[in-house]
This record gives sequence, C-alpha cells and structure tokens, in this order.
Amino acid sequence: MSLDICQIALHQLIKRDEQTLEVVLRDSLLGTDNIVQEMMAELHRIYGAKSKAFATFNQASELAEALVALRKEDENFLGFSRAATIRLRDELAKYPFAEGGVVLFCQYRYLAVDYLLIAVLNSCNSMFVNDNLELNTTHYLDIPHVDIVARIDLTEWERNPASERYLTFLKGRVGRKVSDFFMDFLSASEGMNAKIQNKGLLQAVNDYCDSSELNQAATQEYRQQVYRYCNEQQQTGEEIELKCLSKELPALGEQNFAEFTQQNGYQLAESFPPDRTTLKQLTKYSGSGGGLTINFDALLLDERVFWDPATDTLTIKGTPPNLREQLERGKKSR
Repeated sequence: MSLDICQIALHQLIKRDEQTLEVVLRDSLLGTDNIVQEMMAELHRIYGAKSKAFATFNQASELAEALVALRKEDENFLGFSRAATIRLRDELAKYPFAEGGVVLFCQYRYLAVDYLLIAVLNSCNSMFVNDNLELNTTHYLDIPHVDIVARIDLTEWERNPASERYLTFLKGRVGRKVSDFFMDFLSASEGMNAKIQNKGLLQAVNDYCDSSELNQAATQEYRQQVYRYCNEQQQTGEEIELKCLSKELPALGEQNFAEFTQQNGYQLAESFPPDRTTLKQLTKYSGSGGGLTINFDALLLDERVFWDPATDTLTIKGTPPNLREQLERGKKSR
C-alpha cells in the first residue's frame, strides 16, 4: 500500500464523571515507525470499506480556517491538532453519551492525493497467554469498530472548493447521534447524498429496461449485471463510475445506459460510493412489518414465489428445510 504519513498527532479525552471530559494533549508529534505505519494502513483500509456520507465546510467553519492557516504554514500541525482537540471536547461535552477516547490527526498521502484524517479511537481490554502459559491482560485500540471518523481530501478541497465530495465522514451507530456533534465540530453540512444517488441508479436501471420492453427474465438478468459491477466496486472500496458501468452493460436500443441517464434527467453524479443496502434491491425483494420479515431472491418471483396484487397474497412453493422443521414442530405443539 502506497501510504506516506506526513504528520501525525495523538491526544486524549478522558471522561472523569458525568460532567467532566478532560483533555490530555501531547507536546510533540508522533513518530512514524513501523507500528504507526501499520496502524494507519489498517485505519485507511477499514475506513475505505465503510459506507460514508459526504459533507462540505460551512462558510464560517473554524476548522476550515485553521486548515487554511496550516496549509499556508502559518500554523504547525501540532498546534492545529491541539486546538482542534479542545474544540472537539467542547462539542462532545454537550451530549449525554459523551465518552473518552484517543483523538488522532493524521496528514498523509495516498495515490498522489493529500488527506487529513481525524478519528476518535476507543480502547478495549483483552487477554492473552504469555510464554509461561499464564493469562495476562492487554489494552488495545479498537480500530476495526471505529465509528467517529472524518477525512478531508485536501487535494480536492484546494483544487475545487465548490466540490461536494472533499469531506467524508461516518454517520455512526443508530441512536448515538454521532454525526451531530462531529458535524458541529467540523462546522460542515452534508453534501452529496450517496444513498439518494444509489436509489436514482436503481430507478434508472428499471426505467431503462422498461423503455426497451424487456420481459421479466431479461430485466432481472440486466439487474444482476448491474449488481455484479457495483458489488465488485464495493468489495474493492471503489466508487461506481457511471461510464464504466455503462461499458459493462449491453446497450438497449440506440442509447447506452449512460446516455439514457443523461438525457432523461436522473441527475446522477459521474461517480458515487455504492450503498450496500440499496443495491441489494437489484437482486432481492425484502420487507418487514407487523411481526413478519420476508427476504427472497428476485429470480424466484413467479417461479417459487407468487404475488396476487388483488388480494395482496404471497404464495411460497417449497419452504427452506429449517423453516419447514420449525413449522412442523409448531403445528404439533398446538
């Protein structure tokens, strides 16, 4: 992996009690030895594989102003990171779920692009067996489950400040409102919505097939082809490139898929991140409500699964063996 660390700093937030969130600031930058290189490579890889939201700096963003000063070398990286950590503490302390953690700031270069990554890393305890076959405890950073992260594409931001893609962040776990305080800390507003882009792609695929009057089997095969491409992009951490996707697909009629989307006003970006949940709709039907959850491959519709819209009845022929066993046991117990 061609990842070059330029500067990296660590600070810490310690929750002393319900009202106190203490800041511990380093007096020097972190060295870039092999351990640090491995940590950043892992954090970069994990962040790249997660679903992210886009954002842009607000007009009066303190963080953006500090970044400008940093890039002009009017401010050094350590001073920038120390001041930002204090601002982060002030925002985080407003929320009842405030917790401590290691605050990481890293400026690095990957594939000729300059990034600034900001993360709050939680620590965990675990056990290990030493050479004498005795149990000991160890303390480690829980990087695989990191959920408070933002990354600024400094190259994109400086070349195209009107872009809606230079800042990405994780929205965090449901119910924690992680994005709320982090967006306030960044002084940013959500930019391009990747989920809406993915939903627009699905609609365009369906309309493209309908416009060519494909039958159900041909339509589903086309949707499968779209899914295969998008899933490969998801697996490798790459974005969906509309022109590349169009080249993967056979043209239906006089227009290829990219031309169809452009001429019919779908307002799809040239590229956008895959959204796994949305893309599953290309190959599966699923839904839940009223104590019922149903999920099946789209290929099974009108083969083993039949829907009667007049009576809103779903008929399934051939239930899975493990479900059948449960049904048989339930039938006998009544």
